[in-house]
Amino acid sequence: MWVILGIFSAFFLGIYDVFKKASLSRNAVLPVLFFASLSGALVFIPLLILSRTCPDCSHAIWYIPKVAPSIHFLILVKSCIVLSSWTFAYYAFKYLPVTIASPIRTSAPLWTIAGAMLIFGERLSPLQWAGLVVCIVSYYLFSLAGKKEGIHFRKNNWVWFIVLATILGSVSSLYDKYLIRHYDRMAVQAYYSFYLVLVLIPVLLAFWYPYRHRYDPFQWRFTIPLIGITLAVADFMYFYSLSYDGSMISILSTLRRSSVIVSFLIGAVWFKENNLRLKFLILAGILAGLVLIVLGSAK
Repeated sequence: MWVILGIFSAFFLGIYDVFKKASLSRNAVLPVLFFASLSGALVFIPLLILSRTCPDCSHAIWYIPKVAPSIHFLILVKSCIVLSSWTFAYYAFKYLPVTIASPIRTSAPLWTIAGAMLIFGERLSPLQWAGLVVCIVSYYLFSLAGKKEGIHFRKNNWVWFIVLATILGSVSSLYDKYLIRHYDRMAVQAYYSFYLVLVLIPVLLAFWYPYRHRYDPFQWRFTIPLIGITLAVADFMYFYSLSYDGSMISILSTLRRSSVIVSFLIGAVWFKENNLRLKFLILAGILAGLVLIVLGSAK
């Protein structure tokens, strides 16, 4: 069941990437990030009210329990990690083709597995190593495809932004494993969504509002709230799958990155990007590597 939830989470994550690209094109990054986060947090307001007014609902899958102040602090730390990752990712998605940015994001399982080896003492199987090598070679080929569009991976700051976003996202995934193992999944998701908005307010006021005339003006688009809503659905399924006994963060993080299939196919048609045949072949290589990682992770 947790694998199926991971697949559905990946589907909504792919749609989230497309809405993110559509919202950020020729638009101010930080306001988009703020209103997308706000829309995601608003999803949990009615659930929080119901949780406080309906004690008999404590066994419902949407119930949000009260937690101790120390746990609130741990969730706040997660919000800061997520905000850092998203900030780098949003700027990268603004300036990079989605058929370049999304596949780079699929490298997250590689970093997560590396972290799991160092922190949790996990070891790669031969199939996982094979998948790792296939993915690394495919990312190198993506760098060659990017050069055809004037994107030099080593010299392009936005490529480094998406790489940093991916590494921070993997840190967040490893932290998720710790949080969900010890605390209620709905409390983690709901409160981190609230804290994300609170942390974004001073960031918006300090780094965007005083200098807003230097950048693209903010334009409201219907896709902006859909970013937060689709991510809330994707994260709900992800945290739910993590709560299952025997669920593996290495497999789930790999499944989540298969969202690139959705974002690649929809993005290719919606944004009419270039070199799709070559990118599709390289994408097939990444997916083959991810399949090897999943098969190597299965017990």
